[in-house]
Amino acid sequence: MSIRLCLFFCLIGPVLAKQLPDVDCVVVHLQYVQCLWNKLEAPQGNYTFYGWFFKEKKMTACARYLSENGTNIGCNQPYTNLINRFHTFTTTLVDGSNNRTQTHDLKNKVILYPPTNVTIKMEPDSNLWLYWNQTNSSCVESRVSYRINNNEWETTQISVGKQSHCINLPCSHCRYEAKVQSRMDNNCARSDFWSGWSEPVVWGSNNSTDPSQTGSMFVWTPVLIGVGFITLILLVMVLLHHERIRIILIPVVPKPALTSHNIEDWLEKGLKQSFKPNYNERACTVREYTQVSQSDSESSASSTSSVTTDQTDCSISTPTNEPDPALLPAPQF
Repeated sequence: MSIRLCLFFCLIGPVLAKQLPDVDCVVVHLQYVQCLWNKLEAPQGNYTFYGWFFKEKKMTACARYLSENGTNIGCNQPYTNLINRFHTFTTTLVDGSNNRTQTHDLKNKVILYPPTNVTIKMEPDSNLWLYWNQTNSSCVESRVSYRINNNEWETTQISVGKQSHCINLPCSHCRYEAKVQSRMDNNCARSDFWSGWSEPVVWGSNNSTDPSQTGSMFVWTPVLIGVGFITLILLVMVLLHHERIRIILIPVVPKPALTSHNIEDWLEKGLKQSFKPNYNERACTVREYTQVSQSDSESSASSTSSVTTDQTDCSISTPTNEPDPALLPAPQF
């Protein structure tokens, strides 16, 4: 009986043993290997981790554990030789007498940090240029995403090695927001993972690339409007109270009661000047002749009969003392 029980426990022992979780590893920014074992569920305890690359002589214990709520959930394992990521990486997770060993191909599992020093500015060629920095640019490809006036994002793929992008002839009164991400390219074994997006940079009508300036402007605008409105109300109240300003649109007309004498003098002077002749005219004398009878005409050989006419002689100068028309003799018919 005892032999049967011993055989039974030997057969079911591995089945009843606690299964250790899977370990997932990636290369972070070509600086260290990060391995996590909490992808499916939280670990049941603190496990011991070992990891090493192919051709290394011995296992290397975890240099720095990653913890969550006091429980180890991962490990950051540094390495100095960048070529190692093309080799197989082996991990062993140990929990007491139980352990689990796995192998990982890290060639396509590189995650870069987001690009740094992202700037956007208008260049002399009247185009908007976006610049950024990323490690080992000869092996890195990027993509730029930008939007205009908070519309939908537009993404553009950037070729390997380039760390700039041109937006042709931008709208001068529009607001541009741009960000960049990158990953390893085929030149150094393309990665399956893109980096995170960089912090967005903004360019607008004020040609500012500092996002905090835009935010602060929106904050201070209502305050400045309120202060200006209150100041305007106070000025209007002071002006109405003290009557300091008068807007004169037309000249003031003097009151007739106060300046009647001046107006009469002005009218009298104007009338006199208007009737005063400003030219000299030669006077013409007008004489009337009576019809002479035929007998009288015969007696005077030098006289001739004529019809009564009015003759005007303008060649005679005007006498100095003209006779009064009332004293002239009446005409004879």
